[in-house]
Amino acid sequence: MQEEVRKIILELGDDPEREGLVKTPERVEKSLHYLTRGYQQNLEDVIHGAIFTSEQDDMVIVRDIEFYSLCEHHLLPFFGKCHIGYIPKGQIFGVSKLARLVDMFARRLQIQERLCQQIAQAIFSTIHPQGVGVVMEAQHLCMLMRGVQKQNSIMTTSTMLGSFRKEQATRMEFLNLIQNRR
Repeated sequence: MQEEVRKIILELGDDPEREGLVKTPERVEKSLHYLTRGYQQNLEDVIHGAIFTSEQDDMVIVRDIEFYSLCEHHLLPFFGKCHIGYIPKGQIFGVSKLARLVDMFARRLQIQERLCQQIAQAIFSTIHPQGVGVVMEAQHLCMLMRGVQKQNSIMTTSTMLGSFRKEQATRMEFLNLIQNRR
């Protein structure tokens, strides 16, 4: 990978032997491995047994989970907040596991639409709740720095499964609670 980065620097018109660029290929390789470390993770290891039996059947929400990802189209960052809600049916997650789940899928080459669906599906298939809702709001550097250059644009995606999809009242309760900022 480092040799390819050197070629890119040359192709861009700079000197990879210049003082500030000598170690750039190594730094880029390390950075890309870190930014895409989600490929080295799997759901079972991330959850690490932090699923607990619970009689709780009221909505559980964790909002404002920050995430950082790389757009698969331009390899530019997109970042924002993820809001997750679910209605348990016998099992709940340890709360930090939801943030780790978001990170696992975000730290891959992604599009926001797929990322939102992957998070919701992972929750739904792991603890089989009555329903799951995931809303993601993000800024995309491919929109901010290049192309249309719209500085204040925010992309919002949502995935609703189970009762969040079937029951409008449940969906609206979730959406209202995540909009109810401090």
